[in-house]
Amino acid sequence: MKHLKSWVKEALVLQRNLPATVLAVLCVSVVSMNLLANKSIDTHLDWLALDCGLIFSWVVFLIMDVVTKHYGPRAANTLAVMSLLANLFIALMFFAAGWIPGVWGESFVDGSEAVINGALDNTIRGTWYVLLGSSVAFIVSAFLNNTLNWLIGKAFKGRSNFAVFALRGYVSTFIGQFADNMLFAVIVSHHFFGWSWLQCVTCALTGAVAELLFEIVFSPIGYRASCRWAKQHVGEEYFRYREAVASGKENPS
Repeated sequence: MKHLKSWVKEALVLQRNLPATVLAVLCVSVVSMNLLANKSIDTHLDWLALDCGLIFSWVVFLIMDVVTKHYGPRAANTLAVMSLLANLFIALMFFAAGWIPGVWGESFVDGSEAVINGALDNTIRGTWYVLLGSSVAFIVSAFLNNTLNWLIGKAFKGRSNFAVFALRGYVSTFIGQFADNMLFAVIVSHHFFGWSWLQCVTCALTGAVAELLFEIVFSPIGYRASCRWAKQHVGEEYFRYREAVASGKENPS
């Protein structure tokens, strides 16, 4: 209980010291990528399986990279847990909405209203194994991404330029996204959708490559945001809080 209170207190301090837009975009992206994971992409190749979650997943990892560089991996991991809790809350609201009597606008097709409406309700409600798989995959891959990003940055002994930022992001994103895709494929797609092991691996690999391409294109935006935060001394209260806790001057509970 003491550790939980300590984490909540630190999370609240971090929340106050994060740009509101960043927190909002992260939570929306986590919710959206998990919802869109329900739709597979028709690649016309039997061995290749992708889902539409990759449209948003790169946003999540880019934000994690920026937060890790500026605040450190502890803050990025805390942020990952916060966004996961937000996703679980939204999933609960979606689940309730799926059981509320009513008719979806897209279901008005002569002779197919009940089938389409039921399908839309089932999609918005989701299933327990999809939620479980996406939650486990996200939190493990986020922690992995944040740790790798920090370790690579530490190896450069504090040097800060776009080349270092890009290397940190590219390596951690590719490995993190591969882990995310692979865990979801194994937990959900292999056991419940009948994917072969080849499909699981190729989905994880090709998804990681696709998301890495997004990271490469948009990493300059992340780097500029990181530089701006440093210039504007964003998060000073959080840094002072962590220093006070480390020195024993602040009681985290």
